[in-house]
Amino acid sequence: MTKTPLEDWIARKIGLAPGTLTREALREYQFRRIRKTVAMAMDKSSFYRSKLAGFDPALIDSEAALARLPFTEPRQLREDPLRFVCSGLGSIERIVTLQSSGTTGSPKRIFFTKEDQELTIDFFDYGMRNLVRPGDRVLILLPCATPGSVGDLLRIGLERMGAVPLPYGPVHDPADAVNRALLDRASAAVGIPTHLLAMARQQNGARLKGQIKNVLLSTDYVPEAISRVLEERWGCRVYNHYGTTEMGLGGGVQCSARRGYHFREADLFIEIVDPHSGEPVPEGTAGEIVFTTLTRTGMPLIRYRTGDLSRLLPGRCPCGTVLRSMEPVKYRLSELIRIGELRLSMPDLDEKLFPLPGVLDYRAEMQWAGERAVLHIDLKTVQPENVDCEMARQALLTLPALQELYPEKLQLEISCNSGNFTVARGTAKRRIVQRGAPAKNH
Repeated sequence: MTKTPLEDWIARKIGLAPGTLTREALREYQFRRIRKTVAMAMDKSSFYRSKLAGFDPALIDSEAALARLPFTEPRQLREDPLRFVCSGLGSIERIVTLQSSGTTGSPKRIFFTKEDQELTIDFFDYGMRNLVRPGDRVLILLPCATPGSVGDLLRIGLERMGAVPLPYGPVHDPADAVNRALLDRASAAVGIPTHLLAMARQQNGARLKGQIKNVLLSTDYVPEAISRVLEERWGCRVYNHYGTTEMGLGGGVQCSARRGYHFREADLFIEIVDPHSGEPVPEGTAGEIVFTTLTRTGMPLIRYRTGDLSRLLPGRCPCGTVLRSMEPVKYRLSELIRIGELRLSMPDLDEKLFPLPGVLDYRAEMQWAGERAVLHIDLKTVQPENVDCEMARQALLTLPALQELYPEKLQLEISCNSGNFTVARGTAKRRIVQRGAPAKNH
């Protein structure tokens, strides 16, 4: 098993020779960068100058000391993003606007300098080396038309490592995307989980078996069911990437062990905290992902709450790296529906519905009326007759959260290909739409 190439890349970034990185050296570097980042933000950002008034950056020398600093909340970034900017606006190369699913009001705006984007390109260059070699032809199924977009930065990173990028963009027409992959002789692909699934289940999708060797899924939670379908239909290996725009588009990627993500630890410091108390949790305990940027100059973020849930995996990764491993992210705090003592989320539905033959995507809506609820699932399938709605119903009713309500307090409605429903476009997160609110005892 090959050690993640990120280790030697990070060693070089912090001034060490390849093969000599240790946790102690990395930790010393990280806290040195944290102190520098906090000092810079307090000097140049009006938000952090006020938020961190009274704190001495020189005293941040441990996880406990860092935990004394207040969190940066997404709503604060949404309210006045310009207060976070630390460089002159003339040095800003790209601004990304994010309207989160289900959020009303002002969107979040993230500012990047050319140097910030270079950090992401460098990560893509080395992060992709685990699954792509020089000469490999990589189909990019992410937004790539705009300079500085995630697909465009990935294109540059792939070119630097000697691979051949094949920019395509998000998949709107699965048949056309399959044809492009065949014509361009793509040997790897990077894209959105449901988009790759639509390609694999398209009529000619089976022709890519043996041609596509590796797939990297990104931009959304990656259902294990979709990974299994791709591996079965194409005979490929599927890897996961986790990153948010706030992180700089790139965060962590799986190594050949595919146990968890290894992060760009020279650029990001990751914490896992109790989502309710905000206190750091022990290694191996699930909690909310919080990060601090270490090298960003345009818009550094300090202890930023992502709302994503995961845990740092105890023990060393089988690949042999000293880098930490994070369990693949499944849940977002804001999208967990409480049902009694249980929880329901889109990932729970994914693992039951995507294994069904012919399913490409679906919409889910939970409508509450007091203690009663109606869960409507609208399936997008290859052909209307591909999916037995009763089979989908029985699969969903194996979920404990739905068993808690069904049938007395839950009506389950399933339809196929209603209206103009198409496979989701773009990179927006998929979620269960809620109408009304459950009774307090739920």
